[in-house]
Amino acid sequence: MATAPLRFGIWALVHGPRAAHQDPEEPYDASWERNRDLILAAEELGYDSTLIAQHTINPHQEDLDQLEAWSAAAAIAALTKRIEIIAAIKPYLYHPVVLAKLALGIENISGGRFAINLVNAWNRPELEKAGIGFPDHDARYAYGREWISVVSRLMEGERLNYAGEHFNVTDYALRPTSLYRKRPAIYVGGESEPARGLVAGHGDVWFINGQPLEDVAGLIADVAVRPRDAAPPLRFGLSAFVVARETRELAQAAYERLLSLAAKDAPMKAIQKQNTDPEVVMMQTMQKTPRVGSNGGTAAGLVGSYDEVAERIEAFHAAGIELFMLQFQPFEAEMRRFALEVIPRVRARRSAKAADGWARSLG
Repeated sequence: MATAPLRFGIWALVHGPRAAHQDPEEPYDASWERNRDLILAAEELGYDSTLIAQHTINPHQEDLDQLEAWSAAAAIAALTKRIEIIAAIKPYLYHPVVLAKLALGIENISGGRFAINLVNAWNRPELEKAGIGFPDHDARYAYGREWISVVSRLMEGERLNYAGEHFNVTDYALRPTSLYRKRPAIYVGGESEPARGLVAGHGDVWFINGQPLEDVAGLIADVAVRPRDAAPPLRFGLSAFVVARETRELAQAAYERLLSLAAKDAPMKAIQKQNTDPEVVMMQTMQKTPRVGSNGGTAAGLVGSYDEVAERIEAFHAAGIELFMLQFQPFEAEMRRFALEVIPRVRARRSAKAADGWARSLG
């Protein structure tokens, strides 16, 4: 299935460290300044994409800082030149007309490098404390399906008349539309049956949470064959936390260090679990194996020597993963290590395999 280009991205640090909050090597910092510098450094290092998660309240602990995703995405769009900028969005927080207008604005500021990541919410206090309410799992996805159908058509420039269960839009058109393509890209997260149907019907890329290769391959196989109407084939991304070192032993030691630090966050994780809808498949998946990092983290198996991690990335790509959205800790140093040590190995392996295939074809 690996026909799409292989891309690497980073999670922005909008709510601090991704693995452990009591790490002396990475003090808590979710500031605009740090995220700006992080994404600029990632672009310089050759990373292709960044994902800016959206929360109004820090999902780990309410008194910790939380960067606002969409204002940050607009600012990053103006400062960068090449990297894709993906901003997550929870439909209940924005009317689709307003969100579509924001998305088109950032699309044009960035020169056609913007995307939205539709997330149908799991953190109960964000919605309940705002008086919005927190419907059950499938109802949130039904709302999200209607919401994205309005957003996508408005982003494409359609003069829209829409009457649905949740929205009534009359003779509405947004200008300017994208100056660079049909519309911003749409990423979709979630692995439940409603999520799979939503991404097949409305998404461009499905974000899969970090988990073993065979599980990821099964998810891809299930969704790839679903009807897409006239849309292009669905593409696939994977979230993963990376611990790569010169040897497997050094990587394992670094992983164990993070695992022990993460254990100190048990009270914080208990609060997060209490605030999370138990029907969210991501949370169910994350309980299956020990791990560090969010959204599956090290469950994807990208822990090992540089060569081992490169080999596992190639295997995921062969299964259909196009974009690897990566986490590290301490983030800046490990992001640089990965760019200098692992990415060249992945490129070399792919070049060697392509040359071998070409030689065999001449045969």
